[in-house]
Amino acid sequence: MALQGVNVIIIIAEDGAAAATAVDEAVKSGVKCIAYDRLIKSTNISAYISFDNTEVGRAEARGVIKVVDHGNFMLLGGSPTDNNAVLVRNGQMEVLKPLIDSGKIKIVADQWVDNWDPPTATKIMENVLTAQHNQIDAVVASNDGTALGALQAMKAQGLAGKVPISGQDATAAGCNSIVRGEQTVTVYKDVRLLSPMAIDMAIKLAKGQQIEGLKMYSLADLTLDKKQVGQVPCKFLPVVQVDKSNVYDQIVKSGFQSYDDVYRDVPDSEKPARP
Repeated sequence: MALQGVNVIIIIAEDGAAAATAVDEAVKSGVKCIAYDRLIKSTNISAYISFDNTEVGRAEARGVIKVVDHGNFMLLGGSPTDNNAVLVRNGQMEVLKPLIDSGKIKIVADQWVDNWDPPTATKIMENVLTAQHNQIDAVVASNDGTALGALQAMKAQGLAGKVPISGQDATAAGCNSIVRGEQTVTVYKDVRLLSPMAIDMAIKLAKGQQIEGLKMYSLADLTLDKKQVGQVPCKFLPVVQVDKSNVYDQIVKSGFQSYDDVYRDVPDSEKPARP
């Protein structure tokens, strides 16, 4: 792209560390780079835009302990190569650590899911349930995909809807699982706001204009890695905790997911009126 003469590249990084080299080379060629939703570990990026991923983790953990605040807990993290997964876990632990320290919660399993892959989450959950003889009281999963994967294994053991489990992204499948009483909570990140913001930033960068609303964060704080040096300009959008009580107002009425998708296979007697 740099050789073709582009001015700005918006990048969704599969691996935030590996992408840094490409960004550094592009910037040497005079190309501006925006890290979209996933941090690229380079101080040469012009902006990193995402959501408050630490708050995502807090909201997930709060949603679970609202239902069960003691017993055997399982942590199901996201992809190890995605820095967002690290920040989400940090937020989860902010909420869980006091309960762990007091002895109310015991972490009996802690697994990360490569590429946030649901079938991998299913296999992990199957193994953990076997190892723990189904004695799992809650699952703090990091997104809807891994939560739904875990729920496949939980359903086979009759635990779906009995053991609280979290997620994020407010996917149609995740919200449908919530209204059917299986997944407990998700975290709504209105990605409809992120894409226009990225395009607006790209246009301004191409024109050499200033971008307003950016705040500098250290790479060490963003990655929780003290070896990382330097700062990057960032903008983080707010997130909303969603459960059965507010999924209609937050997700359906806002048009983020359709009424038919969210209430798929739900009896008419249990559906709210169409918005």
